[in-house]
Amino acid sequence: MTLSRVPGGARDGTGAAADAFQRAVRALREVRLRPDVVLTEVPAPARIAPHAVALGGDVLADGEELATGRFILLHDPAAPPEWGGTFRVVTYVRADLEAEMGADPLLGRVGWSWLEEALAAHGARAGAVGGTVTRVLSEGYGALADRPPSVDVEVRASWTPLPGAGRDAADGPFDVAAHLRAWAVLLCTVAGLPPLPEGVSALPRAQR
Repeated sequence: MTLSRVPGGARDGTGAAADAFQRAVRALREVRLRPDVVLTEVPAPARIAPHAVALGGDVLADGEELATGRFILLHDPAAPPEWGGTFRVVTYVRADLEAEMGADPLLGRVGWSWLEEALAAHGARAGAVGGTVTRVLSEGYGALADRPPSVDVEVRASWTPLPGAGRDAADGPFDVAAHLRAWAVLLCTVAGLPPLPEGVSALPRAQR
């Protein structure tokens, strides 16, 4: 993994709340992923929570971008009721697939299962999980009639990280690294890269 500077994105707040967020940011800095996943700091949302950090992720192979996405960690000491906690992870991943995959009625279910299996495989306990799987079919006409059809698949999801068994309070209330690793597995799965979670098959990606 390549990760640019991540300053933490805290805009206000001091004391225990800010300390908890900074511990989470430090944990993100220490995560190491497979070398074809490149992470960079991107602007964090400004109005959703008092503290936020955002990472942009790309899967690259031979100079080609296979998938892209975002991993955002929010922290609000007020614990919004819809979160069910003081932290919230907001993510999306997107990649091109072969056009025929767009007609598969199970594509949405399969795409969502990638997220669930990635979280489970890394022990990233999550609550209030919700999201969408979207497919967009693009066909060329007129001057672009020779362009082959393509399908974009996008998985958007958010969840509240939950404490794991045996967590040390000094390390924070949950294992943020496990959540980032799970998201990176989802990103690579959408890109069609092995290894994959047991029982999951890679979808053929679009030829450009």
